Amino acid sequence: MVQERTARVAAMRAEQARKDKRRKVTIFGGAAVVSLGLVAAVAVPLVNQVRQQQQIEAAANAPIEGVEEFTGLTNNHVEGTVEYATFPPVGGDHNTVWQNCGIYTEPVANENAVHSLEHGAVWITYSPDLPADQVALLQDAVRGEAYALLTPYEGLDSPIVASAWGHQLRLDDAGDERIDVFLERYLQGEQTLEPGAACFGGTGTPA
Repeated sequence: MVQERTARVAAMRAEQARKDKRRKVTIFGGAAVVSLGLVAAVAVPLVNQVRQQQQIEAAANAPIEGVEEFTGLTNNHVEGTVEYATFPPVGGDHNTVWQNCGIYTEPVANENAVHSLEHGAVWITYSPDLPADQVALLQDAVRGEAYALLTPYEGLDSPIVASAWGHQLRLDDAGDERIDVFLERYLQGEQTLEPGAACFGGTGTPA
């Protein structure tokens, strides 16, 4: 009887040990799956982001469809209003004070913005009646860029116009891929007359 009871206890303990082992395997296996899932959730967007940035950089090194180039632009510092040949202007004489880069909800003076272009800024302008969701896309595109200027602009012949010194691109949609490409190429790009000059400490308070 004692031997039988001892055997039964041993068998029960062995079965319990097997159950405990299976439970641990299940727990650790589940944790591993969750961990791998978390790693994938972080890694996949990062990989996609890197790939997208590489595509933008490659496109910025090639001719950008629709970009107009303007040459022979003067860059004197002057007082008062300047009559520009293009709207928005892409260069020319300008005010001694540059427009601080950033996002604006009201128009800014051409003469100050042109000075920012001289410093390597990209000035994206949009029609005041552009839908709010389109404006939000433009704000997302320039937010955090130290040399990007975004403002509404009266009288545009396109809903959106991107300008750098001597270069301009007219666009119909804020989701156009060329906006990111234009920014990549011309923010402090080769067209910059005064590389490294500030786009802060001038005039204006961005939103």
